[in-house]
Amino acid sequence: MLQGLSQVVNTFGSIIVIPIILFFISLAFGIKANKAVQTALYAGIGLTGYSFLVGAYLPVVTPVVENMVKEAGINLPIVDMGWQVTAIVAYSTKAGMIYLALGLIFQLVLFITGWTNVFQPSGLWDLYSYALWGSLVYFVTNDMFLSIALMLVLNLWATTFYEVLAKRWSKYYKYPNCTIVQLHNVDPVPFAIFSNWLLNKCGAYKIRWKPEDLREKLGFMGDPIALGFILGFMLGLLGNLKNLGSLSAWGQIAVVAMGTAAVMAIFPRVAAIFAQAFTHLSAASRKFAVDKGREEIYVGVDDASGYGESATLITGIVLIPIMLLIAAILPGNRVLPLVDLVAIPFAIQSFIAFSNGNIFKSIISSAIWFAGGILIATATSPIFSEVYNSVAANATPGSLVTSFIIMNKPFWGGFTMFTMNKGWLAVAVLFVIYVVMTLWYKKNKVKVTEWLEKQAELDVESE
Repeated sequence: MLQGLSQVVNTFGSIIVIPIILFFISLAFGIKANKAVQTALYAGIGLTGYSFLVGAYLPVVTPVVENMVKEAGINLPIVDMGWQVTAIVAYSTKAGMIYLALGLIFQLVLFITGWTNVFQPSGLWDLYSYALWGSLVYFVTNDMFLSIALMLVLNLWATTFYEVLAKRWSKYYKYPNCTIVQLHNVDPVPFAIFSNWLLNKCGAYKIRWKPEDLREKLGFMGDPIALGFILGFMLGLLGNLKNLGSLSAWGQIAVVAMGTAAVMAIFPRVAAIFAQAFTHLSAASRKFAVDKGREEIYVGVDDASGYGESATLITGIVLIPIMLLIAAILPGNRVLPLVDLVAIPFAIQSFIAFSNGNIFKSIISSAIWFAGGILIATATSPIFSEVYNSVAANATPGSLVTSFIIMNKPFWGGFTMFTMNKGWLAVAVLFVIYVVMTLWYKKNKVKVTEWLEKQAELDVESE
């Protein structure tokens, strides 16, 4: 039954499942049927728009990034083959497959019981990250229950992290009562909060690198569309430095420049459509919270909904050459970032949200976080590669592989290695820490949320 439910969700995907769920949630909140249908349609149209936009942009920019890495001459033994290889590992064990169904039920129980106010209409994309870490533990320990226990604990930690993130993400990205919930995207939440506070203490909020500030200072050149074209042009140039004498190189440079500008121009329009889906639901959620004495409800959405936001995409593009440089000089690193570099905007949305779109602070915080994460990817690569090479049909025996975006998680990677070494003791320790942390957070949630808002708005107050 559980596997059948998981199969239905994964077959239709988030583009269909999320609108259906939003329709029934709207009815449950007393929203009229016609408005509930409108909510579902706007959500589906918005998600489809994101899928089309990101799906068209990534194939344009990926070859340029790969050329850049090749021309940089960086020689490291562990190759980033993209998130696809982690999906193969996630599905390679019984423990991973079980969690694809169990995770759906577990997340639903957490929401229904009121343990969390974030509803996660999860699918294959959201759950495979849990299955990945659980599968690695199962491969090493051959303990089914231990690996499932770790996945449940990871899910609990992630729940608290995305609760902390929810209001700030919703407010910054302008999607009422929405947040991202993917395990691979909420790992940075504690560090994003700490680094934003530390940079504020150092006065970094006075360096005003928000999209609207750049537009004001630079005029037309600071417009997101113009910035997108310039950054795309520079990215294309870096990927074709050795071929500037060929017409094809300049053609690729021009296409990347125009493609990046197009994302900057089109994304806000798609975002406006998607945001309309939550107009009625947001009002109903607030009324429900007041009437029932409960918290406002947030809905977990696809991380593509933040990918093309101006500060997010600009920061992500700037980080591509920075991360290549860090990979080349960081002591102890053996990972060569490659395929996943174009996915950086998916992974930095916590930094963008907590810094209120400050590109300067987000670049610094993200670079430091990824530097630590790439060492985790280095440490986990031998085990990850062993599993991948044993199950992938086209794997090269003895090769070392990873995913720069998915495997560079200090919290989740650290928890997994801790569990591999200490077994049930590790799971027990992680659970106890989670309980203490979460009970403190729930007791002080209003104060924490207000403090996060004050930290995020410091740059506004400095105007």
